[in-house]
Amino acid sequence: MAKYNNGALGSFKGKVGNLVGSYWRGIPYMRSVPSHVKDPQTNAQQVQRAKFGLMMGFLKKIKPVLKAGFETESNQRTAFNSAASFNLKNAVTGEDPENLQIDFAALTVTRGPLTPVDSASFQSENPGEVVISWQSDTTFGSASADDEAIILLYNTTKDRALYIVEEGPKRSEETYTLTLPAVYEGDNLEGYLSFVRPDGSEASDSTYLGSLTVAEEQVPEP
Repeated sequence: MAKYNNGALGSFKGKVGNLVGSYWRGIPYMRSVPSHVKDPQTNAQQVQRAKFGLMMGFLKKIKPVLKAGFETESNQRTAFNSAASFNLKNAVTGEDPENLQIDFAALTVTRGPLTPVDSASFQSENPGEVVISWQSDTTFGSASADDEAIILLYNTTKDRALYIVEEGPKRSEETYTLTLPAVYEGDNLEGYLSFVRPDGSEASDSTYLGSLTVAEEQVPEP
């Protein structure tokens, strides 16, 4: 909006072409008419909106993980935005809004130049307990024995996330046991493991641990 005094059109009130003239406290103002924004409900647009909503809903649950370990591409972009952009391109499957799903095996929850672990897994043999194991590989790349683990367990049954983002186990320990809430017994988990420098300066790409069902307490038969 611009203030003007007479000019080519003189002072006016109302619409002339793509200009709108008005007064406020006796001062004439002129602004352009906003262009019409088309919003056709094409299938491609609906799919894109559905993908965006699906991924945003998930990533909001793990924001501390993203903040601790997702490298930003520029100072103008947050870790959350970088993670959203990357995973929207790589970790959503489906062709229609009704059948879109997150591809947990393709999902990346941390990203950076630090050497990741190639051999890692998790298992649940005792009720309410998960054991994560990995090979330290400290003789390769930029890996160090004192790198700290970032662990994410996403409960797809209850749509909840558990994570460790500070003072996690050291890379050299090669195993870590997590005791889960009792209500997690029998639930499905998707697991991720990555490492970060103790000072937080660099993180590794996350390693997908797979999917498992949390062991349940066996009730003796009567």
